[in-house]
Amino acid sequence: MANGLDLGTLDLMLEALGDFVHAALPEERQLELDHADTCPEDTVRAMCGDDLGVQLAFIPEEYGGLGGGAFDSYRICERLARLDLGLATSVFATFLGGDPILFGGTPEQKERWLGRIAKEGLLFAYGATEPEAGSDLGALRTTARPVEGGYRINGRKQWISNGSIADVCCVLALTPGGPSWFVVERGTEGFSSAVPEDKHGIRLSNTAALYLDEVFVPAENLVGLTEGRGLTQAQHVFGYTRLMVAAFGLGAGWEALDRAIGFSADRVQAGTPLAAKQGYTHKLIVPHAVRLEAARAFIEETATRIDAGEGAQGALNTEGAIAKYLASEAGNAAAEAAIQAHGGYGYTRPYLVEKIKRDVRITTIYEGTSEILEMTVARDRWQQHLKTRGAHHSGLARSVAALPAETGAGTAALALECLGALMETCRTERLTRNQHVLLRLGELIAYGEAAGSLARRAATALGGAPPEKTDRRFSPAVLSAISRVFAREAAMKIAEEGTRLVLGALSPDGTALRTGLEGPRLDAVHAAQPGLLADMDLIADVLYGRADL
Repeated sequence: MANGLDLGTLDLMLEALGDFVHAALPEERQLELDHADTCPEDTVRAMCGDDLGVQLAFIPEEYGGLGGGAFDSYRICERLARLDLGLATSVFATFLGGDPILFGGTPEQKERWLGRIAKEGLLFAYGATEPEAGSDLGALRTTARPVEGGYRINGRKQWISNGSIADVCCVLALTPGGPSWFVVERGTEGFSSAVPEDKHGIRLSNTAALYLDEVFVPAENLVGLTEGRGLTQAQHVFGYTRLMVAAFGLGAGWEALDRAIGFSADRVQAGTPLAAKQGYTHKLIVPHAVRLEAARAFIEETATRIDAGEGAQGALNTEGAIAKYLASEAGNAAAEAAIQAHGGYGYTRPYLVEKIKRDVRITTIYEGTSEILEMTVARDRWQQHLKTRGAHHSGLARSVAALPAETGAGTAALALECLGALMETCRTERLTRNQHVLLRLGELIAYGEAAGSLARRAATALGGAPPEKTDRRFSPAVLSAISRVFAREAAMKIAEEGTRLVLGALSPDGTALRTGLEGPRLDAVHAAQPGLLADMDLIADVLYGRADL
């Protein structure tokens, strides 16, 4: 992966994005388009053309782009999502659609197609999902039959972003050699799209089914010129693409939360602003800010590792899954809380939090549902647990425990210790034969590892050497408080819900099990909770500008 943009270029891009979208799509226009279920294709094309050139950030320099890295892409995707998640989805679809070429194409294919994205602003689509093959790409029915000079493709694709506006689509089809990607241009005979879907949210994006009826593509449009590499090529990029969708959840969640913060600072109830009521801030604002920042810590850590070259061949797919799971769930919950925080106003369409909530919901579904991600995380970390004979999370716990105490590192380490003990109990009692147990382990693993990641982020900030392009909304002292709050939550969640999970797997007349979380560990989790309200008070004061820390 490229070293990425310099900080000045990234900042200019983020600023230009905001200026462009605010001018082209003010809030009133966004609401009109949302109500009409209309994608502003002219705006999307302008963003990917000479007017802005946002697509250049995702294209390597050798093909005419700016060569942005994973960290740059996360910052840009977060900014796009704060502006409008439907618009962000349309822009991201071009990047996703070009991925099979970027990661699996021949040099000539990359030069041809990626070069045209950079120079001409072509819009791409990613044609993988089918009516009967959503997250399970191996169940695809679309076929590509070899004929003289190329292939004839037949099938249907479903839920395709940019489906009826894309100039080019990368289509996954089953060849005699196995699943393979093909580049199909708009206007090719037999290639058509359905009427755009009437969606719950992201209504400013174009989503449509694609139909392929004896569509001929020349042999040189087979990505990589070798059959059977399609699923491998798709798997190679999940760590990266899921990180970008994680940034969508992060951006939309924070946009909703910031609107709730602004609303509650002005809204007076019973003689005082809502912002002054601890029952309001500590339920509807602070917990969601904490979980969003825990997700950010994991996103930034994973992006840094990808940019360092660790993500090759899909090596960080599990980390991408954790990042997306955390950020999309946190963003969706934050948007839900933002509606509640606005009261009746939040339930009405003129207030953008209503639209944001409908928009952000998709982040828990596309590019891997939360349930698929829970299973992905659980299966991978379960294998790690077995291979290391239970030492994987205990090793993580030791490294986190060595961080400065003010970051909540001791509690984060305790969460990881409890996680390791829970997984060992699941091993000895063979509880992972229950799919429900595996899914719930996926959630608890994500929380435990995020607690460690957030503690490391806070420690790096305290040390004065955070990543150059990191988000700097919160000072080191406030990041430490945020880390302490999340560490307490993660430890309690793993200990209490883990115990319930293990005991719940027993039959009603079963013998009680020792979970490895009882006694000293559970006592330690409870002993870590004092100070929670004081930390939440501090975070609330910073969010509302009542403290300058």
